[in-house]
This record gives sequence, structure tokens and C-alpha cells, in this order.
Amino acid sequence: MPNKPKRPCSHPNCPELIPTGQIYCEQHKKIYDKHYDNERGTATERGYNSRWRKAREMFLAEHPLCEECNTAGIVREAKVVDHVIAHKGDYFLFWDKSNWQALCKECHDTKTAKEDGRWGRGSKSLQGIMKRPDAESNVKNREIV
Repeated sequence: MPNKPKRPCSHPNCPELIPTGQIYCEQHKKIYDKHYDNERGTATERGYNSRWRKAREMFLAEHPLCEECNTAGIVREAKVVDHVIAHKGDYFLFWDKSNWQALCKECHDTKTAKEDGRWGRGSKSLQGIMKRPDAESNVKNREIV
């Protein structure tokens, strides 16, 4: 079966030809990856602190198998607690346990790549810095579980 022709790197004025399915050549991929990582904030800024690590361990103890693999009839250990609906910095959605699912790393990486555009679907907004509501905020009908 013939290979698809190479295409130009998506960085402006870059003449480098890359395999179909890639977005940038190796040189420019590093630049865009670094920018993406800088914009999204640290894990702690996104809410993944010691409280999260404890909650994650408890959730995985209660849900030891990957839910996606289990649906496909495969038994695989879950390693990641995924937010079914991306919280994008929403403190209440982040801590809503009904929005959590146990996944293996492969399933989580696939889901995340599809959602945030890291596989050539265009980068979405780089939101996600966790903002904890303060006592004066007017948040109604929302509780932290």
C-alpha cells in the first residue's frame, strides 16, 4: 500500500516536509509544546495538590479497573482518575465525584488528546487554572462532595 505524501510543517514559512498526520516538524513541535505547557499552568495551579492525590488514591482503591477497557471486555488496572467533563478550572466540577471515572493511562491519554486537540484537531482554549471560590462569592446550589 503506498504511503501518503509528506506535507509542509504548519509553522509559517517552514519548508520542512513532515508525515501526514503530524502538525509541526520536530523543531517547531518543541516550541508549540513548550508554549502549551506554559499556558496551562502547573499541576498545583490546576488543583492537583495533596488533597487531590489523597482523593485519587481512595477513588482508585474503590474503582480499580479501567472503565473504558471494562466496557470493551478487557480487564486492565486503572491508574488515572479522569474528569468525565473537563473542569477547565471549575472548582465544583473538579471535586464532583460523579464526574470522575477510573481509566488506564492509555485510555486517558487517548480521551484527553481527542478533547484538547493535541492530535491535530486544533488547540482549544488553554483554560484550567483552578480558582477556589472565596467565602464572599455568590455561588448558589452547588456543594463540594
